[in-house]
Amino acid sequence: MRRRTLLALPLIPLPARAEGFAAEEAAILAGRMPLAAGIAIEMPVLSENGNSVDIAIRVESPSTREDHVTAIHILSEKNPVPRVASFTLGPRSGRAEVATRIRLATTQTILVLAETSRGQVHRAAREVIVILGACVDGG
Repeated sequence: MRRRTLLALPLIPLPARAEGFAAEEAAILAGRMPLAAGIAIEMPVLSENGNSVDIAIRVESPSTREDHVTAIHILSEKNPVPRVASFTLGPRSGRAEVATRIRLATTQTILVLAETSRGQVHRAAREVIVILGACVDGG
């Protein structure tokens, strides 16, 4: 294909992206009122490099077949894509704990939402100061 032909091709629209942090939270909550208890977030208050920030999340749960955590979502307030990670859990997962490393664009609030099999959502937030940011738009 010649260059002129390639430049004349129509642009294909990308799938619509959520409007941002608030839209992602609203989509997960789906009209439910979150409980401000039951989640422990372990992560540094200060991160020298936003390319790799450790985070561990523990949700208080009986972890029974009838009452267990079904999902844990991590949202970042200022990253280009707010939903950093989502984890799906089942009744046989045991403790509702996850640990990972995330990339952060800048100093911001990290929000964790945990959904339960009973339809409840738990919510916790943590501020993290990032010295050298990562994952900026266009890169």
